[in-house]
Amino acid sequence: MRNQDQVPVAIHSAAVPARTVKSLYPAPFAMQMEGRTKHVLGDLFGLKNFGVNLTRLVPGGISALRHAHTRQDEFIYVLSGCGVIVTDEGETNICPGMCAGFPSGTGNAHQIRNTGTTELIFLEVGDRSAGDEVTYPDDDLMAQFVSGQWQFTHKDGSAY
Repeated sequence: MRNQDQVPVAIHSAAVPARTVKSLYPAPFAMQMEGRTKHVLGDLFGLKNFGVNLTRLVPGGISALRHAHTRQDEFIYVLSGCGVIVTDEGETNICPGMCAGFPSGTGNAHQIRNTGTTELIFLEVGDRSAGDEVTYPDDDLMAQFVSGQWQFTHKDGSAY
């Protein structure tokens, strides 16, 4: 351990427990994340400017609803398994050793799907830019990152 706050210098990722809340999405969207497990790695080290997750998708599982950020960049690196990235251009196959980046502000929505027969495991890295907004072109959902928390509404602005 590094200091009195018990922040480790290094840890094996397998020792980090899975996030207990499967999704922050409101119902009925949250149940679509049942095939996803996240191990929140960055918070363990006290990282404030970006997050790092080890994400696992069972066959048929999805990373998130297809979405685009206005201010937050995202990056993934595939460790094992195969699947597809779904963007406005269509589907792109991914396999171990591949990586992808999703720059903010483009409006190009993305999602990762496990189309394989084994677990798909990848690292995801994203910044925590204040004032971010997320659009979900396939769903009646919008999100805003306010005071470090996501707030979800319908596209007309009404609350869930």
